[in-house]
Amino acid sequence: MRQIVLDTETTGLDPANGHRIIEIGCVELIGRRLTGNNFHQYLQPEREIDPGAIEVHGLTNEFLADKPRFADLVDDFLAYIDGAELIIHNAPFDVGFLNHELRLCERRQKVADLCGILDTLSLARKLHPGQKNSLDALCRRYSVDNTRRELHGALLDAEILADVYLAMTGGQVALSLGGHESAGGDSQGSQIRRLDLDRPALPVIHASDEELADHRLRLQAIATTTGEPSVWEKLSG
Repeated sequence: MRQIVLDTETTGLDPANGHRIIEIGCVELIGRRLTGNNFHQYLQPEREIDPGAIEVHGLTNEFLADKPRFADLVDDFLAYIDGAELIIHNAPFDVGFLNHELRLCERRQKVADLCGILDTLSLARKLHPGQKNSLDALCRRYSVDNTRRELHGALLDAEILADVYLAMTGGQVALSLGGHESAGGDSQGSQIRRLDLDRPALPVIHASDEELADHRLRLQAIATTTGEPSVWEKLSG
């Protein structure tokens, strides 16, 4: 199965207010393995970036001035995602922006016409109801390294989300013996308490004579019923 983990950065929060995509980052998974066949592009949005958005991702109008426009690479992008399942954290946000860009290019397709869509935020809320399910919170919960994430970046966030998604959908990834919870409700599964090598030996309690006699009677009853020795007798004898 081909899956594309996707993230975008934008000039603001709402395409209905004219905001545009300024970065697309995608990483490819085939058979739940990263292939290295990534798609990454900065975009000239043809409008100013909101100051609040710059604080989040650090991308400036000056940096994007010479970058291609979405219309310049729409064919390459659609060919890349066509037929895949998109994995997106808070998918309605990114898909809404992508569909807006497609409309501006006078394309009739919507993203859902080309791809399946899996929203990892919805998945996380089902798995961890009542807990924080931001990408950073999930990194803490699943012990995914996000120390490089000083600012949001589409490709970096897609790479991190790929690790989180694989951990979320791959069964237990950490063993917690203490059952501790952090203040935010996140399970600290990586806190494993290791026993001292010089600890006292565990006590050994041997079966009593009465228990051994009952055990022999039980084995005889099994042999009488089945016409052959029990598995216990075969293995011990």
